[in-house]
Amino acid sequence: MRKQRGWTKRGRWMLGLALACAIPAAFADTSPAPVEVMILGSFHMDNPGHDVYNLKVDDMLAPRRQTEIEALTKALARFKPDRIALEWTAEAVDQRYPKYLDGTLPPTRSERVQIGFRLAKLVNAKGVYGINEDGDFPYAEWKAYAQSHGFGGMLEQKDRQMRALMADEQRILDEKGVSAFLRKLNDPAYIALDQAGYRDYLRVGSKNEQPGVDVLAGWYRRNLAICAHLIQLAKPGDRIVVVYGAGHAYLLRQCVSETPGFHLVEPNDYLP
Repeated sequence: MRKQRGWTKRGRWMLGLALACAIPAAFADTSPAPVEVMILGSFHMDNPGHDVYNLKVDDMLAPRRQTEIEALTKALARFKPDRIALEWTAEAVDQRYPKYLDGTLPPTRSERVQIGFRLAKLVNAKGVYGINEDGDFPYAEWKAYAQSHGFGGMLEQKDRQMRALMADEQRILDEKGVSAFLRKLNDPAYIALDQAGYRDYLRVGSKNEQPGVDVLAGWYRRNLAICAHLIQLAKPGDRIVVVYGAGHAYLLRQCVSETPGFHLVEPNDYLP
């Protein structure tokens, strides 16, 4: 009987099976581990009064508030962040954090210290970073244009809405505590509602005179610069908590969500 040359059917089948198993391994995902980022929108605990509308914040160094802040910081530590980014300049953080660690930083009510520094020390973070960027917002010009071009009614309505919103936020902080208030500020639906208010700026203007566009352009540029600082400090596999004024949350969350290699983490999955 003539000896069969080449592959038998069984041999060809076995080769095909081996190749089928080898192909997924050859094309396995070798991309870097994602950078996980939690944007924690906060109120300004030291009550600097720099915003157009401001809460009446009580003493965050009082025993009741310190107990609340300690509890929420321990809850955030469950995320196991290795880097903390704050609404200060890099120079300010570099000067202050070493003093915080050695106990020589004067007492401060700022959320950068009360939450940011406290959390960094608790988890022994690899680094603490100031990523703030100032901006130019011609708000006075926008308001003057609105008042002189028949938008007075809109300004009054917006003022009433903002005062009602601030009254509700004040009630939550006073009655339910810091963590409950932060949960409110970091609810995605509430963040979207806050962002929608910025669109009212675009109603003011006409043809080549667009003061609303100028205000929003400055606001967007500032937040893009902040996010650029965040992206540039991040390394694959990092877990980063960003503590920032809640008004920045929408745009910073958007930037993180739309940046390849970054993954947004919800703070309300951790806040008590």
